[in-house]
Amino acid sequence: MLPFDAAFAKDYPAVIGCDEVGRGALCGPVVVAAVWFDPTAFPGEILAALDDSKRLKRAERERLTPLIRAHARVTLAAGSRALVDRINVRGATLDAMARAVHRLGLDAPVLVDGRDAIPGVALCRPVIGGDRLVPQIAAASIVAKTVRDAVMRSLARRHPAYGWDSNVGYGTKTHLAGLAALGRSAHHRCSFTRAYAPETRADAPDSALRTATAAPSAGRTGPS
Repeated sequence: MLPFDAAFAKDYPAVIGCDEVGRGALCGPVVVAAVWFDPTAFPGEILAALDDSKRLKRAERERLTPLIRAHARVTLAAGSRALVDRINVRGATLDAMARAVHRLGLDAPVLVDGRDAIPGVALCRPVIGGDRLVPQIAAASIVAKTVRDAVMRSLARRHPAYGWDSNVGYGTKTHLAGLAALGRSAHHRCSFTRAYAPETRADAPDSALRTATAAPSAGRTGPS
């Protein structure tokens, strides 16, 4: 059963929702989306379809993402593989969350999925299980996962042995077998993969992530 009922849109506040995808992956970035909309002015059929991105099939996430971006204010940011290795994945995630929220440029309360408030962001509150409780967080999780999965599938065309087209960077048997056979690519997090592949293989820099996260979607105008 989906968690949001359009008949109760007035009961959901007009807040910024923020969520990440990729925190537990062995490679690639952590991608964050920040989403603002007023549920009473948001299309009811889209509101009723929102859910934790992990509970939705890929086709449904890909259907919903352009609809969310058309009817909401959406920004993206990423914590790169290098940043994850330099400061740890929690720090990289919170840094990306702060950048995504600031890019919205809105004076609105922020609700973030998980246990951590975002440092430097006023009126921010963590919500455990927020992607099932706050529609804007659910929308953020859908957009972030769609964008990150697309980045990893793009990289999979150059690195087919790791199985990123299906595992999108997580530690499946195929991925671990690729690490054992080939070592790490430049997209692997050294701090996550030392036990599997001590050697690092060079690779050309990739621009897919920068392209995917560069520009906010306009959507509806927010509070000032």
